[in-house]
Amino acid sequence: MAEPQRVLVLNPISATGLSRLPADLYKVGKDVADPTAILVRSADMHKMTLPPSVRAIARAGAGTNNIPVPQMSQRGVPVFNAPGANANAVKELVLAGMLLAARRVVPALQFVAGLNPDSPDLDKTVEDGKKSFAGYELAGQTLGIIGLGKIGCLVADAAIKLGMQVLGYDPDITVDAAWSLPSQVKRAASVNEVLKTAQFVTLHVPLLPATRGLVNGDNIGLMRNGAVLLNFSREGIVSDAAVLDALAAKKLGSYVCDFPSAALHGKAGVIALPHLGASTREAEENCAVMVIDQLRDYLEHGNVTNAVNFPNVSMPRESAFRVAIANANVPNMLGQISTAMARGGLNIHNMVNKSRGEMAYTIVDVDSPVAPQVLDELAAIAGVLAVRHLPARG
Repeated sequence: MAEPQRVLVLNPISATGLSRLPADLYKVGKDVADPTAILVRSADMHKMTLPPSVRAIARAGAGTNNIPVPQMSQRGVPVFNAPGANANAVKELVLAGMLLAARRVVPALQFVAGLNPDSPDLDKTVEDGKKSFAGYELAGQTLGIIGLGKIGCLVADAAIKLGMQVLGYDPDITVDAAWSLPSQVKRAASVNEVLKTAQFVTLHVPLLPATRGLVNGDNIGLMRNGAVLLNFSREGIVSDAAVLDALAAKKLGSYVCDFPSAALHGKAGVIALPHLGASTREAEENCAVMVIDQLRDYLEHGNVTNAVNFPNVSMPRESAFRVAIANANVPNMLGQISTAMARGGLNIHNMVNKSRGEMAYTIVDVDSPVAPQVLDELAAIAGVLAVRHLPARG
């Protein structure tokens, strides 16, 4: 019987998710040596020494900024995430953020906390003070959404149900997201159009070189006087300096974010939450279940779903003998792989190959066991990054 595969867990992971790793197939823990795979949430892996035994990394969440993805790609190691699994949790917090800002809830709470409950004039003080915290309703307001992935689509749907007008912008919207988007959402031609038009602007894009400083000193002034900017994506997408300048100039009414920083701390108009976007029991379970199922499918069958650095590749098993190969996306790779297998006396029963940028991935089912020397020959092909033999268990 084969030894269990070893999974190193760097952060607390939902027990519901971990239960999907059978004890007879996987050894799971925080002190596992020479891991086959790593499960992570927020731990910073950039300074970690990752042993050659690592064949996959799975992030129980959406963002992978804490993982050295380029280095893993060079080693042929997929980095899995769980896009959309925490979408409902983030959507609800965005709605809460809009209400906190529109109804001036935070300063109102601070006012109440500062009252003297023993004062004989308490009722009068409350009545006089509440005038300072009059807000406005969400119904009839325009919400601008930059980024129309799973979260953006859910936010749009919820906002429409609250009676808001919704303006959306996403130049890279997927077909699935487009189908999910409510028909009432109006399409914007640019980020600037959203900033100019909407009373509320919420950001739902990944942190990439193209999105760093997406809202900055050059465009934040386009926003309507008193507008509310919400950032539940990543800290670097919005310039803190630009926000502070806009708040000081009374251009921006409120900045609601999930990323406290020294620059923003204690500043009037800033509502900073401690990275609560995905911090619900349901979201943590959804993320863990989703990413662990993907990890198992890869480790046991070589199939790839939702890896940030690999193409999605899946093939039903038609043989007990399977080889999975990660390689550079260069010409004649499939020819060399087929030739090496033919020299090893292997008949290819089925094959699938897909590419994504510089990365390509191939799954091959063959009709007989694969000898170690054939695996060595495949691994020696220039451009091959990783080779795995995946015989069916049982």
